[in-house]
Amino acid sequence: MENFASLHFMGAAGEVTGSKTLIHFDHQSFLVDYGMFQGEKTSKQKNWEPFGESVKDLTAILLTHAHMDHSGLVPRLVKEGFRGNIFCSSGTAALLKIMLKDSAHLQLEDAEYANRTGHSHHKPALVLYDEQDVENTLRHIQEESLNEWHQLGDRVSFQMLRAGHITGSTFIRFKFKVNGKQTFVTFSGDIGHDRLITVKKPTSLPETDYLILESTYGDRLHQDEDALEHLAKVINQTIHNNGVLVIPSFAVGRAQEIIYMIRVLEDQKKIPTIPVILDSPMSKEATAVYLEHSDDFPEDVTFALNLRKFFPSKFEMIKSNQQSREVVDRRGPMVIVSASGMLEGGRVLHHLKNYLPSEKNTVLFVGYQAEGTKGRYLQEKAKTLGMMKIHHEEIKVKASVESLNSLSGHGDQEDLIQWLKSSPSKPKKIFINHGTSHSMMAFAARIEKGLGIPCEPILEPRKVELS
Repeated sequence: MENFASLHFMGAAGEVTGSKTLIHFDHQSFLVDYGMFQGEKTSKQKNWEPFGESVKDLTAILLTHAHMDHSGLVPRLVKEGFRGNIFCSSGTAALLKIMLKDSAHLQLEDAEYANRTGHSHHKPALVLYDEQDVENTLRHIQEESLNEWHQLGDRVSFQMLRAGHITGSTFIRFKFKVNGKQTFVTFSGDIGHDRLITVKKPTSLPETDYLILESTYGDRLHQDEDALEHLAKVINQTIHNNGVLVIPSFAVGRAQEIIYMIRVLEDQKKIPTIPVILDSPMSKEATAVYLEHSDDFPEDVTFALNLRKFFPSKFEMIKSNQQSREVVDRRGPMVIVSASGMLEGGRVLHHLKNYLPSEKNTVLFVGYQAEGTKGRYLQEKAKTLGMMKIHHEEIKVKASVESLNSLSGHGDQEDLIQWLKSSPSKPKKIFINHGTSHSMMAFAARIEKGLGIPCEPILEPRKVELS
């Protein structure tokens, strides 16, 4: 059978960052996501690699959601000459205005710090893109409604459907007209689940011939636990110790979930009211976006009717760096929610330097920690070794380190299997990406054995043909 399109997996191949896939069809090319590589230095260095094809020949970019590992390199493409449309949901568009500007700002801060200290591969340290590149990028964004079909050309259209991962997150389904027939190709993006209390569950998977499926948790199940009960236990233990609970959190998604969970626990009288501090300017802005996009709320949440019921009773949003520094002079018990979620930068590192050396305090991870990140290191090694390096300083680790894995915005293996089963028909083939090699292989074996669908793990960047 003749090939009608090709897929070039440019990232998220054997790893959980840098999601980007190029589609070639009918003399056109479309890019699904263009995310940053995160984690180890060898991964981050890939962000500097050129696109590899003519940027000006790229027809359009379609974004599944706003997380940096799916959208963070788009301004670099614009900097290199891309001038087409960037399609996404309204929630994603609103978040991108915040997250891309924050990314540019952080890069500038990191470059200035590297130039002062000499810690840089480039002399002088460079940025991938600046705030002007972000402004230029935002001019190309085109918001699209969910579920409806939108034309990309005479023989190709797409629809975006709710993915249940964060506000605005979608999976994208393409419809190609080939020899009088329709062929569907679907990109999962990041698929959520039905246990989040601030975001609706994913839409069922419709009919598709080919599926490009993420596998972040493809080799494991989330802990079978009550996330609210676990959080209550950690908070009450922190109160008993008269300590501080530091929650490294992704500014978009996990921060909002945690904030509302604490309010729910207060209302249920399962925890006393204590100061809850959100120390992340981006989280502050992202929370406003969340509350503006009520279509993404689950139907049974109380804050949809009264937004004041979203925030804990003693809730504070920190704005300036000075206010953030002053937090260390305050006594516990209190909760600090701060970015970044994988300890790759941000204000949370300053809080960890202050609170890790005391056994009274606790660090609680509430999201996936990629290999090579400081978050994974603190989870798996630093507590045992009693030490970790932050800002080139050796910091003692005496605080408790816990993880609330069931709170991840990613569906686990069983969630993804159930999402596959929700489709009215089986795909002809599944390409598995966005996971570690072990996760991909284990997930492929589970799908082929349990569902009888051929799977092809994408273990390294490469091209595949669709027929």
